[in-house]
Amino acid sequence: MPDLATIAVFCAATLALLVVPGPAVLFIVTRSVAQGRSAGFVSVLGVHTGSLVHIVASALGISALLAASATAFTVVKWVGVAYLVWLGVRKLMQRSEAAETAQMEEHSKRRMFWEGFVVNVLNPKTAIFFLAFLPQFTDPGLGPIAPQILVFGLLWVLLGLASDGTYALLSSALAGRLRRSARARRRLDVGSGLVYLGLAALLTGEKA
Repeated sequence: MPDLATIAVFCAATLALLVVPGPAVLFIVTRSVAQGRSAGFVSVLGVHTGSLVHIVASALGISALLAASATAFTVVKWVGVAYLVWLGVRKLMQRSEAAETAQMEEHSKRRMFWEGFVVNVLNPKTAIFFLAFLPQFTDPGLGPIAPQILVFGLLWVLLGLASDGTYALLSSALAGRLRRSARARRRLDVGSGLVYLGLAALLTGEKA
């Protein structure tokens, strides 16, 4: 088990990274603005469930294989790009009335969760980030490295839930009045679609 001083340093470094908006935060904010607080919170849960996959992969060394294989990195990257493009195009083509009806259906929240999960899991840079970041705080003198990575990974997820949940809460509150207007809702849908397409374009430029 890492000592308290190391945990404190890790938490400080993690918060410094989390407060800077990245692709996951943009995804969460976009969903919160377009569909409200509950949609944002569900997306946060989906994104950080995806983080758990990357953390376990890092502890098992799978991320190292992804980092070492240009082919594997490229395949995962382009699957992620295709998924973001699909989300963006679907949002641009969606009618406001249909979106509002879908939002009321329970299965819609399940879909939001899995969309957040898939967006995070299919970002190979996230896998490599955890592989590079988490081991920096481990100590071989304390025992096996993998359990230490899991401890730090769980701390990251807890802090990420708090940070990204705050982004979801604030962005949904600021956009609450806009969603009352049908025209504004449509503009939010278009804006959301463009953000998803922008994230896809950003991902295409990333290299292993």
